[in-house]
Amino acid sequence: MTGRLMLLDTASLYFRAYFGVPDSVRAPDGTPVNAVRGLLDFIDRLVKDHRPDRLVACMDADWRPAWRVELIPSYKAHRVAEEQPAGPDTEEVPDTLTPQVPVIEQVLDALGIARVGVPGYEADDVIGTFTARADGPVDIVTGDRDLYQLVDDARDIRVLYPIKGVGTLQLTDEAVLREKYGVDGRGYADLALLRGDPSDGLPGVPGVGEKTAAKLLAEYGDLAGIVAAAEDPASRITPAQRRRLTEARGYLEVAPKVVRVAGDVPLPAVDTALPRTPRDPAALEALATRWGLGGSLQRLLGTLGE
Repeated sequence: MTGRLMLLDTASLYFRAYFGVPDSVRAPDGTPVNAVRGLLDFIDRLVKDHRPDRLVACMDADWRPAWRVELIPSYKAHRVAEEQPAGPDTEEVPDTLTPQVPVIEQVLDALGIARVGVPGYEADDVIGTFTARADGPVDIVTGDRDLYQLVDDARDIRVLYPIKGVGTLQLTDEAVLREKYGVDGRGYADLALLRGDPSDGLPGVPGVGEKTAAKLLAEYGDLAGIVAAAEDPASRITPAQRRRLTEARGYLEVAPKVVRVAGDVPLPAVDTALPRTPRDPAALEALATRWGLGGSLQRLLGTLGE
């Protein structure tokens, strides 16, 4: 896979579109389509500003994989709307957003934008695997800081983090990470698991916040080095930190697998080339009429055709 690849954390972007575009944006029958039109506007701006050669809309086929929950049961537990005995639990999502997701999928398919979700994995894992396999530069578009762990200047992999819509993006490279967090991309996952993340139900190490985690990583290199220092009576680690890390040893043994994105997801064979014309013009026209996609779709079609 050569040329600049853009990977969309699609759910992250359509959530932002849903909350950023008024729900007065509706289809002819009155159904809200603010997330659909907002996402199309996002993609239009991203393609116009960054000109990727290839584009993949990465999806959450399983937003809370069982293999992560088995390791850390609290993982995203507060976001479960309904537990399912078979298959992924139902995520708590605004009532008027849920019906828009299938429309988004249908529009992406009719446009010919590659859309990839893999059972048992989150979009982050799909993004991680595409990134691992890429031969050229990669732009990851996400509002999720967890994906900072993939930033790699040597391979020209960066995260485009929306500050306001997608018109204002933080172009996150290793210099930005070092300035903000004191770590590079490789160290970000260790920083995240040490400090914890309440939004994902990750407890972290009690008493170890972001600054302390960054200092420990600067001193001992990585999580393995920190754990080794905690077990070494001769190390310079403070007694309080030694106690906290020792008490959290069980968590630290499993957290890396939960926090680090997978790089070996079985991806389907897809055409990731940026489409210049719609794959299914008739289906796209029907969707545009049914859902009143208007200028948002027309602008994106114009940008793709340039």
